Amino acid sequence: MKKLIFAVISIILLISALIFFIINSNNTNNSDKLSIVSTNFIGYDLARAVIGDENTNITMLLPPGSEAHSFDPTPGDIINIKNADLFIYNGGESEDWVENLIADNQIDKNKTLRLMDTVELKQEEANPDEYDEHIWTSIPNTTKMLTAIKDKLIQIDPKNTNTYERQAASYVQKLTELDQEIRSIVANSSRKELVFADRFPFLYFVTEYGLDYTAAFPGCSEQTEASSQTISTLIDKVKKGHIPVILKIEMTPDNLAQTISEATNAKILTLYSAHNISAEDFEKGTTYLDLLEKNVDTLKKALN
Repeated sequence: MKKLIFAVISIILLISALIFFIINSNNTNNSDKLSIVSTNFIGYDLARAVIGDENTNITMLLPPGSEAHSFDPTPGDIINIKNADLFIYNGGESEDWVENLIADNQIDKNKTLRLMDTVELKQEEANPDEYDEHIWTSIPNTTKMLTAIKDKLIQIDPKNTNTYERQAASYVQKLTELDQEIRSIVANSSRKELVFADRFPFLYFVTEYGLDYTAAFPGCSEQTEASSQTISTLIDKVKKGHIPVILKIEMTPDNLAQTISEATNAKILTLYSAHNISAEDFEKGTTYLDLLEKNVDTLKKALN
């Protein structure tokens, strides 16, 4: 009987040791991975492209499908930022909370990357005292941001330099191809103006590609209801210009676009600003490149 009890105890100890080994092994593997936190989708996607999903634990603070301009971090978010190997944030008025945390020494500035520091900024048209935050709507800007992320990753993880260089170069090539395609569409288009029955986060985009625009609301205005004068102006613009497409941005109501469409028979299409993506697209692994490809198709219809 004693031998049986001893055998059972030995088996239990062996199983416990095995479980302990497996848990510790998994924890060791996880600790070997870089921890990256990004405030928004563009930083998340570019870091994912450079480093690869299998080599990192990457977190996007902005919940998919939510409004980017009203985000506030939770205490858990701040802990994750502090523990991250790299914290990527866009900068600008919407992310003043980051600057406050850095100023209070709650975040190590050496472990951060501010994307607005990597490109030439443009002033908001509605508020010239502020810089427009939507820097990624220009593909050349996005290429600079990607390069900055790659360089920062190499700095903190030099042993994987070749991997980061290779994966960044592959993404840059895809960005360059889409950039050239957009330039070709604009150069060969019969019109050079876009009409937005919505907010307008595309200042860098239209400037980069030499386009004119008319929008219901300036920048990312908090306005949601257009005045009767604004509606009348947009309808007249579409009718007189024989404009075939009116645009809206993703994840916003289409009430105004519907009103103008009914009055003009113009088609409603979405131009993706990529400030965030829906929960469904996030689960599918939708990338910034995927959104650009959709925008290419929309531009073909809107400009011709």
